Amino acid sequence: MAERTLAIEVAYALPHKQKILGFTVPEGTSVREAVRLSGIDAHFPELQLDECPVGIFGKAVPKPDERAVNSGERIEIYRPLIADPKEVRKQRAAKAKAKAAEEKTAE
Repeated sequence: MAERTLAIEVAYALPHKQKILGFTVPEGTSVREAVRLSGIDAHFPELQLDECPVGIFGKAVPKPDERAVNSGERIEIYRPLIADPKEVRKQRAAKAKAKAAEEKTAE
């Protein structure tokens, strides 16, 4: 009996370049192995495929070496955060508060 294959996609994006690769993998392939099989590192040589965080349709996969892919799924490779989103929001709020106070004293 022929081995069953699953159609999946692997996606990675930078601000100036994105790539979505569609291909098939054998049933039972792990998320991490699917990323390796995709060949996406040929387009983005800087990727560390064994370490990069990944998700499926926007939800992080905590154990990509254990979780098997399902047909039709899109595996997304995530970039490291440049800044902590909470800290950025705090800074933005502080800046807005300072500007509001400045405008109030100028009246």
